[in-house]
Amino acid sequence: MNVDRVSETRWTQKTTWIFISFVLGLALESYVFSLASIAIYWVAMPKALGELLLAWAPIWLIIGIILAGPFSDKYGRKVTLFATLALYAIGGIVLFFGTSYIVILVSLAIMLLAGGGEMNSIMVASHELMPRKHRGKATMMIINGINFGGTVLAVLALTTAALKGTAAVDVQRNVVAIAVLVVVAILFATRVTMPESFLWLHKKGRTAELEKTIKSYFGPEVYADAIAKETIESAKPAHVKTSTAYVWFTMIIMIIVSAANTIGFGLMAYAMAFAFFPHLQPTILAIFEGAGFIIGFVGLIADVVSRKKFLFWSFVGTFVLTAIVGLTTKVWQHDMSLFWVLLVVLAGINSLCYLTSDTLKAEVWPTLHRGTLTAVARFVSIGLYIPTIYITANMSTSHYFYFNAAIWLVGTLAAGAWLIWGRETGSGLSIEVASGES
Repeated sequence: MNVDRVSETRWTQKTTWIFISFVLGLALESYVFSLASIAIYWVAMPKALGELLLAWAPIWLIIGIILAGPFSDKYGRKVTLFATLALYAIGGIVLFFGTSYIVILVSLAIMLLAGGGEMNSIMVASHELMPRKHRGKATMMIINGINFGGTVLAVLALTTAALKGTAAVDVQRNVVAIAVLVVVAILFATRVTMPESFLWLHKKGRTAELEKTIKSYFGPEVYADAIAKETIESAKPAHVKTSTAYVWFTMIIMIIVSAANTIGFGLMAYAMAFAFFPHLQPTILAIFEGAGFIIGFVGLIADVVSRKKFLFWSFVGTFVLTAIVGLTTKVWQHDMSLFWVLLVVLAGINSLCYLTSDTLKAEVWPTLHRGTLTAVARFVSIGLYIPTIYITANMSTSHYFYFNAAIWLVGTLAAGAWLIWGRETGSGLSIEVASGES
């Protein structure tokens, strides 16, 4: 049997709780990552420090990613996801005292470490725990939680923006901190019954724990015994060894498409307002994340379409729309209604691109190295976003969008290369087949 039997199982109530936990986990990560673009206005600071605060988010996020990747491969996905909750709680408590620039930086650093670990571990675990026929759409809807988290933060910022003075900042900061702690409590409750990854346990040779975990998850039935047995029999090494050249090709493509997504999205959703529309940051964030969240439900078709084609055409659409925004700069600068329309359309197409690439980058690696290799791709790609914050800081509006379009063009070329030479991972394939392990 070449396909892992566990991946063929039905969607259960426990699966629903795992799904909710993962959606909320990525929503919280996005909430915290987006927080830097809102916290800029909590204390008075020169522009240089504001740019540091924008760069602070990806810096600590990638540190969390690169630490959590190998940690989850060695100690397990579940252990990692509880460790990140502890960091979130500490960071949320520190945020209550964030009346100075330094305290805000410390709080964000702690929560972003947690966010990086959450993001990487959830993307890995979702492929290993979701049933095969739901794996694609479930993972995309989980990743859509990123859009949801950014939208919630923007709405909270907008609803508290009407307040004036120091009291307004205190209220906004405390509301944000309380929201973090509430979500952490909910996440803890939803993860108590979450099993360790079946595939990870088997690859580690922990057979007794695997059988116990499966019985606990599915119930003490003969069906559970059969699943345990067939998991061990089916999760065998790939019959065809993947060449070193193909592994390097995969890593390079994953880094390029991830970097294009991160840079393109970051420059639009976070950095653009700081550079050109400082008083519209919550509005731009709400529109970009909100539109992305709604359009993201197109990802429900992920199990019946080619992942390679979905990736390529969403990149093409994002590149074309970004170029149009740049070419029409002088027009929408005199009519902002056109800008808002273009922003909504761009956010929607970009969301499909984001969901697809984030789903792809965690499913192409073998189980024992999935956490680490996903982390490497994310570490490098998000790290490349940091210098672009400074590179684009003094650009004119039109040049800013041309630069962004160029980034998306590079991503489109990489997606085209994957379309031609990459392995298909969508169309309802199991994670064992998608990763080349069977």
